[in-house]
Amino acid sequence: MENKLTIEQIQNFEGKYPKQLWYLFTVEMWERFCFYGMRGVLTFFMVDQLLLKDDAANLQYGAIQAFVYAFTFIGGIFADKILGFRKSLFFGGIVMILGNLLIAFAPQQMFYFGIAFSIIGTGFFKPNISSMVGELYHEGDGRRDAGYGMFYAGINIGGLLGGALCIYLGKYYSWSLCFLAAAIVMILGLLTFLFTKKHLGPIGDSPLLKLTDSKRKIREISVYVGSLLSIPLIFIMVKNTDYTDYFMYSIGIIAVAYFIYEVVKIGEISSQKKLMAAFLFIFFYLLFNAIYEQSGGSLSLFAKDNLSHNLLFFNIDPNVVNNSSNTLFVVILSPIIGLLWLWLAKKKLEPNTLIKFGIGFLFLSASFYIFYYTKFFANAEGITSLNVFTFAYFVTTIGELCLGPIGMSIITKLAPKRLFGMMMGLWFLASAFGQLAAGKLGAEISRSNEGATLLTKLQSYTEGYYQLAIYSLVAGIILILASPQIKKLMQGVK
Repeated sequence: MENKLTIEQIQNFEGKYPKQLWYLFTVEMWERFCFYGMRGVLTFFMVDQLLLKDDAANLQYGAIQAFVYAFTFIGGIFADKILGFRKSLFFGGIVMILGNLLIAFAPQQMFYFGIAFSIIGTGFFKPNISSMVGELYHEGDGRRDAGYGMFYAGINIGGLLGGALCIYLGKYYSWSLCFLAAAIVMILGLLTFLFTKKHLGPIGDSPLLKLTDSKRKIREISVYVGSLLSIPLIFIMVKNTDYTDYFMYSIGIIAVAYFIYEVVKIGEISSQKKLMAAFLFIFFYLLFNAIYEQSGGSLSLFAKDNLSHNLLFFNIDPNVVNNSSNTLFVVILSPIIGLLWLWLAKKKLEPNTLIKFGIGFLFLSASFYIFYYTKFFANAEGITSLNVFTFAYFVTTIGELCLGPIGMSIITKLAPKRLFGMMMGLWFLASAFGQLAAGKLGAEISRSNEGATLLTKLQSYTEGYYQLAIYSLVAGIILILASPQIKKLMQGVK
């Protein structure tokens, strides 16, 4: 047996970041390349190649994304209880690679099958890396936020490359090549994990090490087999979005019931209050996603038809801009906003987490107002300015950075350690419902576009963005006004 690092050795690291963070960062970067690459082509591919109408493509997009995040909830529970993070991650990665290879083999015929594989794979892969990052730190280590901040940047470098490259390959070369690229980077991610996992010590080991080998094997194999058997079921549900709704509402009710059960079971008032505060964060995160996630749905279709190819002095494809400008701005703005918080903290002016969440909504609102405002820059054909569109993403990103990285961190601070997996799962489940709602909102936005001209499309999409701007403004104001009450629930957690 090799000498394993102990958890104490890992957590007693010198400097700002543990070295394990860089390994996890690289693995997650490749996985996010694959994920954002796929996300950025979904609606475009469905309208362009599967010949769906805009509203149907939006609903389908919402359904696929909702399943991806709902399965991160389920995958998180299996990892917590049976597989452990490592095996879960490896299994998920293999299934994702298979999904991408299937679509690459025959894009039009195998699209939904490949997507069903990708949904299961992401479910087992995604929640585990975030949880492993949390375990690199002591409970009270102040460097945890910085670690998640850095990890978040890794996610976005992957997202930036994948978002730009996959749509570009699909649009200008071949769709097979687009999905093949996603499979290849996922293979790179898994290889990175295999070569570096020895540095993780006991982090991510199976929670069933106390059981005999044979008992443990039986449980693990039943999880693998069960998930593969569910693929045809997911295939049917993704193709028919009505089934998706039934599935999601059922899982939502079950998840909330399970959460309430765990809260009651704890029995200690201060922990219960903290969990309630965490739940409110998760709820607002759902609302945020419903609006923010138009980028893969309606904004992708808006970019496809209604935007010019001129960005500043460059000629560039609007879908490449739509898929990668947000992640590019995250990489640029993350350190700046991080420094801004530190500077405000020194002056004793740093807003608390709740106010940051509220500010996030206000920026989101402003950005959708700018998306709406693109209509005043349109020419007679209904083609409008890519510059204004990109500026809106710049503003969106500021909003996202007030909320995304601290959200995950605050959930791990408010939840007791044994409920980490469940709370992370609920966080992803909030994303799932956000995605589902985003698809429905996107479908409503495009449904009013009955006319065939680009001008009517411009009109209906921008009006829809105006509505979304108002929704997020209201949510932001409510959050800021309610912050003193929620703060009491947090019991002094910062």
